[in-house]
Amino acid sequence: MVGHIKRNEDGSFEVQNLDNHLAGTSLFAKEFAAEFGNEEWGKLIGLWHDFGKYSDEFQDYIKVNSGYEEDDQMRARTDHTSAAAILAKEIYPGLWPPIAYCIAGHHAGLHNWLPEPGVSGDLSDRLKKQEFLEKIRTKIPTELLEKINLNPPIGKPIDPKQMHLWVRMLFSCLVDADFLDTERFMNPESFAKRGKYDSLRELKSRFDLHMTEMSKIAPITTVNSIRSKILKDCVASGNLEPGFFSITVPTGGGKTLSSMAWALVHALKYNKSRIIFAIPYTSIITQTAQIYRSIFGDDNVIEHHSNIDEDTNTQERKQAAENWDAPIVVTTNVQLFESLFANKTSRCRKLHNLVNSIIILDEAQMLPPEFLNPILIILKGLVDNYSISVLLSTATQPALTGKIGGSGQFAFEGIADHSVRELVHDVDELAIDLKRVEIQLPENINEPIDWTSISDELQQHEQVLCIVNTRNQCRELHDLMPEDTLHLSRLMCTAHIMDVIDEIKLRLKENKPVRVISTQLIEAGVDIDFPVVYRAIAGLDSIAQCAGRCNREGKLNKENKLGLMKVFVPSKGTPIGLMRKGADTFKEILINKADNENSLLEPQAFHNYFKLFYSKIDNFDKTDIGDSLWKDAQSMKFQFATAARDFRLIDDKNAQTILVEYKDGNELIQLLKRKGPEPWLMRKLQRYTVSVNERDFAEIQKAGLIVELHGCWIQDYQKLYNQHSGLQLKGKWLEEINII
Repeated sequence: MVGHIKRNEDGSFEVQNLDNHLAGTSLFAKEFAAEFGNEEWGKLIGLWHDFGKYSDEFQDYIKVNSGYEEDDQMRARTDHTSAAAILAKEIYPGLWPPIAYCIAGHHAGLHNWLPEPGVSGDLSDRLKKQEFLEKIRTKIPTELLEKINLNPPIGKPIDPKQMHLWVRMLFSCLVDADFLDTERFMNPESFAKRGKYDSLRELKSRFDLHMTEMSKIAPITTVNSIRSKILKDCVASGNLEPGFFSITVPTGGGKTLSSMAWALVHALKYNKSRIIFAIPYTSIITQTAQIYRSIFGDDNVIEHHSNIDEDTNTQERKQAAENWDAPIVVTTNVQLFESLFANKTSRCRKLHNLVNSIIILDEAQMLPPEFLNPILIILKGLVDNYSISVLLSTATQPALTGKIGGSGQFAFEGIADHSVRELVHDVDELAIDLKRVEIQLPENINEPIDWTSISDELQQHEQVLCIVNTRNQCRELHDLMPEDTLHLSRLMCTAHIMDVIDEIKLRLKENKPVRVISTQLIEAGVDIDFPVVYRAIAGLDSIAQCAGRCNREGKLNKENKLGLMKVFVPSKGTPIGLMRKGADTFKEILINKADNENSLLEPQAFHNYFKLFYSKIDNFDKTDIGDSLWKDAQSMKFQFATAARDFRLIDDKNAQTILVEYKDGNELIQLLKRKGPEPWLMRKLQRYTVSVNERDFAEIQKAGLIVELHGCWIQDYQKLYNQHSGLQLKGKWLEEINII
């Protein structure tokens, strides 16, 4: 029986025996599942996953369509995933659902149990197709049907809310095993490149050497002295038992390197497999990944997000991004959490490599409140059941323990009280020692100020950053500023944003004048240092993060000065939704505070803020993920496909993407026109896209400024994209068209 057929360049064929493929996949899946105590489950689903290929229809299909056997007519694809799912129900009564979910979905993805409008496929329907099993029943080798004793999930009873994650972990083991065994046969050169990484012990040696060299050249300053203390605390805390941790350090305190120091010590102490660094913004991820690559070497660090640049991505790193088998992974919250709720093979493939790892959640305050319940449930599952340590890293630590949401109907239990251990001693004292900014509030927090007045104030400073709440506000204020003022918003493509951030850093380094108007994309994690920062009113966490871009290195402290952080109320108001709730919570805290704004950057202030903020949230599971995944968990009736569709950290279902002509983007668009949508090209083009809402897209489309090609909308009018401020919405192009 044939499992796979490979056609060589000389026209000859090689055949992989089906029994060999099943055995190879089984060995991989068994090894992966052993990491969480379920090697027998991995062995079974690996052995059974392709039983459907024993059918005459499949054998005919693969031989004819590969060219191995000649025939005038191609064969239709045949179902080879249902048979074993049905067989599992016969041989493993009471234990069959996980087997059926994994095998039936190992190509199409994990199915829903029941049909649902708009979602294709359901397992209950698949299990009715008895004819698929009857076609192969007598052809399966007897030894493959020997019953295997199956242990409980992860070897012990688990919370029903965690059952879906266990099935997903088994599915990940099978999918990765299937891909790897297939690659070993079909592309042995590619397979041979896998797993060529340095050990975490070797990486720790490099890190220690890097930190030693840094300490030799670092100027002797108060900030650097405090960073050194934070680093020592983190190293000492690496020996603590695995579980939940926090690092609560003011912005500019060196969390990126100190958290990695902790992770390396912790990994070696408890034999962890890898370190995963998850970040909310792509504007931060590139900076962080580059820091780690410079320390650990390019091929030991993979950077996995939507805007990865193919020119900086080796073949080995592309492979590692498929299943995250590298020792250090830098990714986004979107990639991490949407994968944990995904059903497709491409996203689930890497999940088993989370087992026995360390996950660092950078800027943890940015976990989206509307999905906070399912996120914390799955984090608790990872820690409790899969030997994972989770570090919550931020200057503005959210209140994620105990009861969350006050007494409302959507309130829920977060992480258990006292189970999150802080890496750093005396966090309250740190906030005082690292005070580098004076926050200046308006006399009347409800009195707005117009853009012209703000522009006049900003022009009084040679180096100043102003952060506003929307990209329209950003454009309006930027239009009132001098020509050399820099603009940052998501109306610019990622390549453009990174170029502007580099320009900001260069001007600051050379002490040149630099004024920047930006949306909140720059407020967290970007390593810049302005003497003056303005911030439109928002939540306390945003205001504190913006303060971290002000006097970051404490240079003004040497002159007995502090940086100036000025909060203002824009005349256009604060957008409705979470941003408005954050601003209202901040105002409420100010009204109720007995002391002044100088204590706003202390840890207790953040705790109080988040407790109050969460009490205002309408729903912590806005798309009812719980109904899809744990409502019927006892009977193993999961709606995997529905949950995957509904768990979207960025709600972009009504957004449209436009490819723009910024620098290399123009050449890439021309390549798209000539070559078509090749995968490598589409990945490169992700850095040259801008998303707009349906209304703006409709206006641009109606004006004839974009054209559709290969399913992509492409800029077709030069002035639609400005090389300084990005996509022009109702801008000069509209004026010109009206004149014509």
